[in-house]
This record gives sequence, structure tokens and C-alpha cells, in this order.
Amino acid sequence: MSRIFSGIQPSGELHIGNYLGAVKNWAALQHQFESFFCVVNYHAIIGSYEPADLVRRTHEMAVGLLAAGLDPAVCTIFVQSQVPEHTELAWIFNTLTPLGELERQTQYKDKASRQEQVMAGLLNYPVLQAADILLYRADVVPVGEDQVQHLELSRVVARNWNARFSSGAPYFPEPQPRLTPTRRIVGLDGQAKMSKSIGNTVGLLETPEQIWDKLRPAVTDPARQRKTDAGEPERCNTIYQLHRAFSPAETVAEVEVNCRGAKWGCIDCKKVLHQHMVAELTPIRERAVALQADPALVQDVLQAGAAKARVVASRTIADVKEKMGLPLA
Repeated sequence: MSRIFSGIQPSGELHIGNYLGAVKNWAALQHQFESFFCVVNYHAIIGSYEPADLVRRTHEMAVGLLAAGLDPAVCTIFVQSQVPEHTELAWIFNTLTPLGELERQTQYKDKASRQEQVMAGLLNYPVLQAADILLYRADVVPVGEDQVQHLELSRVVARNWNARFSSGAPYFPEPQPRLTPTRRIVGLDGQAKMSKSIGNTVGLLETPEQIWDKLRPAVTDPARQRKTDAGEPERCNTIYQLHRAFSPAETVAEVEVNCRGAKWGCIDCKKVLHQHMVAELTPIRERAVALQADPALVQDVLQAGAAKARVVASRTIADVKEKMGLPLA
């Protein structure tokens, strides 16, 4: 069975952008691949943060992943800092990664341009990401479009290491991207990608009432000033996109006909969307409530996952050290 790896930063409670853009896909892929899913808390400490808040957010993210369908009996779920081989391999890869490759990364240039003082961790973020992936010698990485460039760097790192230290067949595979079916979720403002920092999200664990309070004022087709105005679903890029993610195909077809024919108002369309969102998200919220009531169970899952991950990770590090002439412990 081929192997996949993917990680998610501990931002706290998942929102539907995380769910549709990554986690729902992971829940399906875990039955097709040997799967490793990681809460990447080392990536989360590049900026300023409160330690107690990081602990809380890490736990909440784990609860969300389990509630959304990741099954620890099928896949390996763990926290990055509980597997020290991640940072050990990252340092090794730093010695093989050209500075120019890191400086060309789009996300680095964007974030660095908005910071008064740029920390080395921001520059080296993709190297740690490469180590995360290659530590498990993953063949496939499910990613969003915004991470494709970082994944390409992982292939460069694998290629550089193999060329220098791997005789015969390459030791590290060059991981291939697997873009999620729902690639980019536009926020409720209709402008930017769904993000907590912007405040344009719907929380995965919110109640039906809370979801409706956010859907009702969400941006729709700006050309529809009145219910009798004909609309265009593609201009309603938030609500239509969410219909395509949560509603059955026949409902999506109905949305297109009723929008273009001015048979539905935007509130009518949102009410139908709300019904389908609630139907899918309610079981997730109920599972999360049960998990939140038993924090020891969540910690046991993460510790067991870290132990399983370390079996693979320690084997990789041992192989890497042997091939590089580094003494083993």
C-alpha cells in the first residue's frame, strides 16, 4: 500500500474551509493509503503565541480531526513535537537546501514583506515541511493549491539527498501532490480564502443556529438587487461553492436553474444550503462533544499515534545517518 502524509497547524477548532479543503479528503484517503496525519505544532511557533493557548488549540484540533472522521484504528494521528525525528531530519535537509530555493517561495516573500523582523523559522518553514513528509517516505501528499510550491521543494530536497547519498535506487521517493476535490474555499465575505484571522469562516462544530446566523448575511451575486433579478451562480462564489460541497447533485442543478431564472431569492437558496450543511455537520459536532467530555481518550490516541509514527521515523533516521556517515546512538 502506498503511503501518504499530511499535516495541519493547530489553529484550534476546525472551520469548514479546513474540513472541505483537507480533512474530509483525508477521511476518505485513509482507507486507500497507509496514512500519517500530523498536527504540526512546530510550524505554529514561528509567530508569537501563548504556550497555554497552543496547548488548547492543539487539543481542539485533535478533537476536530477525530470527530471529522479520522479513525486511529485505520490511520496514524499524532502531534509533530512528540516525534523529535522531524526536527533532526530538518537540520540534515538544511545542509542540502540552497538558500535561493527558500527565498523564492511565494509564501515566504509574501509574509516576510509584511514583517519588520523576519525570523529564520519563516525562511526554513518549507525545509521542516519537507522533513515532515520525507521522514515517512510518503509517496503522495494531499494538499491545497497554496502548498504545491512547498511540495515541489520537498521533491528538490529528496532529489539532492538521493543524488549525494543514495547509491542504486533512490532512498527518498519524490512525493506527488494530490489536490483536494474542493481546492479553495472562499469565505463568507465572498473575497478572500476562508480564514479565522479574517473572520469569514463557519466553525465545523457550530450549532445550526450559529451556522444560519453566519450564512444569512453572507455575500451573494452582487447583480441580484431584487428577487426578480436573474442571477449567475458562479458570481455567487461562496454560497454556490458551498452548495457544491454540501448539497447533492440534484440540488446543485436546482440552484443553478432557480438562480438564473430568478425563481429563488438568495435567502431561499441559503435556507436549502443550511439544511444540507446541518445534515452533514451535526454528527461531527455530536462526536466532538463526546470527545471533549473525555480529554484523556484524545491524549491516549495522540500518544499511541506518536509511538507508531516513531517506529517509522526512527528507522528513516537510522538509514539516513548510516548513509551519511553519522554515528548512530
